Amino acid sequence: MKLGIGSYAYPWSIGLPGATPPNPLKPLQLLEKAQELGVGIVQFGPNMPLEKLPEKELREVVKCARSWRIDLEMGTVGIDPERLRRQMEFAKRIGAILLKTTPERADGHIPMRTEISNCLRAIVGELAEWEIPLAIDNSRMPAQELNELIAPFRSPYLGVALDTANPLALPQGCELSLRVLGHRTLSLQIKDFVVQPGEYGMGFSVKGCPVGTGQLKIPWLVESFAALRIEPSTILESWIPEQKTLAETIALEDAWAKQGVDYLRRFIPD
Repeated sequence: MKLGIGSYAYPWSIGLPGATPPNPLKPLQLLEKAQELGVGIVQFGPNMPLEKLPEKELREVVKCARSWRIDLEMGTVGIDPERLRRQMEFAKRIGAILLKTTPERADGHIPMRTEISNCLRAIVGELAEWEIPLAIDNSRMPAQELNELIAPFRSPYLGVALDTANPLALPQGCELSLRVLGHRTLSLQIKDFVVQPGEYGMGFSVKGCPVGTGQLKIPWLVESFAALRIEPSTILESWIPEQKTLAETIALEDAWAKQGVDYLRRFIPD
């Protein structure tokens, strides 16, 4: 397993709707954070799309990534074959080692399984031709359903991106997701969390926390992948609670990233 950080480790620094910092984090600065943290992968998600960069800035990002020996990964949204082809072509151009996508439409709805299957069938051969692995995010589809969707293709270039926290919204825990999808995992997104009963025991609240301090069983995760002889890229992300000021929230992001990488290094020395 190889450790990295994603743009979703710094969502407040990049900017969220209604919460834009005076100087939003740029792609090159995210690479610099990866270098400072000593990790070898940066995953640029939909909140920091590299394809929208001016050509000069893009070349600088690619140049620095190569110089610092940092692998690039890309994340996008959608399953339309033409869009994925453009993303594959762009990934190949910049030397990205993986493309991740969330199977949903622009309106946020999940397409029918038949539609997703047809879209994947249209591009699975090109994934092998371009040698670009495509990881389908598990956060919008139950694990068994996603497994059944991908299984017929039998392609090493088509798998899943296993997020440790987002499946809680299905509702479905990380352990079930790993048991069903572990053998198909190309990318692992690690977010830690705490689930607590609500007031008077009614309902639950789910909150993010620094990696290694919550309920995510990280040693079990690492051991499970070792048993499967699977080594997905391992990307640190965070659910950062909003603080009194945006500056304080951004400072907390930096602290959590460092704390998370330090903790994960106990299990993933690269």
